[in-house]
Amino acid sequence: MSDLIKIAIDAMGGDGSPKKIVDGIIHNHKINNDNFYKIYGNKNEIENYIKKKIDQNFFEIIHTTNSVKSTDSPLEAAKRGKDTSMWMAIESVKKKDADIVISAGNTGALLVIAKLNLKMIENIDKPALSALWPNKKGMSVVLDLGANIECNKKNLVDFSIMGASLYKSLYPNENPNVALLNIGSEELKGNEIIKETFQELNEKKNDNFNFAGYIEGNELMNGEVDVIVSDGFTGNVALKTAEGTANFITTELKKALSGTILGKISSLLNISNLRRFKKRLDPRLYNGAIFIGLDSPVVKSHGGTDYIGFSNSLNVCNKIIKGNLIDKIKNNIK
Repeated sequence: MSDLIKIAIDAMGGDGSPKKIVDGIIHNHKINNDNFYKIYGNKNEIENYIKKKIDQNFFEIIHTTNSVKSTDSPLEAAKRGKDTSMWMAIESVKKKDADIVISAGNTGALLVIAKLNLKMIENIDKPALSALWPNKKGMSVVLDLGANIECNKKNLVDFSIMGASLYKSLYPNENPNVALLNIGSEELKGNEIIKETFQELNEKKNDNFNFAGYIEGNELMNGEVDVIVSDGFTGNVALKTAEGTANFITTELKKALSGTILGKISSLLNISNLRRFKKRLDPRLYNGAIFIGLDSPVVKSHGGTDYIGFSNSLNVCNKIIKGNLIDKIKNNIK
C-alpha cells in the first residue's frame, strides 16, 4: 500500500461533519482505489459512520476531540492548540506522513495554520488561493481568490507561474493560456501594477504557458483562457458574482418551468437538455480550492457542499499529487 496517495483529512470541519466528510470518503473510494485516507477527528463518531464500508487497508483514524470552529477568527483557531483536527492534518504533511491535506472547515483558519506549519516555496513571496472555474470548453484555473487583498507585480507574475503549473498538473497534455483580469483589453487599461505585470509577462517568454494579455469579466467563461490571474480582492468579487449569477439563473429557470402548465410541459419535453444544463452549473463538480505557494499542497473544500462535492475535492487532491504540482512550481519559478 506504500504506492497509495496519502490524503490527510480534517474530518471535523464544515457543515454536517464528520458524517458528510466520511460519506465523501466512502463515495470517493468506490471510484478511486489509489488513495489512502488519514482521517483526523473524533474516532467514536467517525467509526460509527464508516462502519466497515471501506477496507481498513485504505484508511486510518487519528483521534482528537478538539476542532476549529466555523466562528473562530484565524487567531482564535491557532490558539485552540496543536491537537485540533485541522492543525494535526496540516502537521502531517509537514512531517511527510501525508502527501496533501484537505479541510472543509474555516477558510481563514486553514490559511493561517497552514502558513504557521508549512514553509513557502523558495522565491515565492505570497501564497494564493486558486480554484477551478467552468467555461464553454472545460475548466479554467482562477487565482487569487482572497488570500491577498493587495498584490505587487512580482506576486502577479508568481501567480501566473503557479496557476499554469496547477493547470498542467490537472491537465498534463495542455499548454495553458494565461491572462490578467482587467477592466479592458487594451494595454493602457488598468492600474500601474497590472500594466507593469502585463509588460513583464509579455516580454519574458515562458515555455510553460502562453501569455494571452488581458481578459475582461464578461469573457471569463469563453474558454479561450485557461488561467486567470488577479489580486485577491478582484478575484473574490468575480467569483462571488459568478456564483450568484449561476444561482440566479438556475432558480429563475426552475420557477419558469414549474410555475405554469405550459412550463411543466416544456420541461418534460426538454428533460435531457435541462439535466445537462443543471449538471454543467453544479458547483459540486468544481469543489476544491487550492492554497498554492507553500511547499506542500493544501486544499479547501466548500464548507456547505455535500458528500459528492467533498468526494470531488478528494479527486482534485489525487490529481495534484499525480501531477507533481509542487515540483512543477519549483522548477518553473526559477
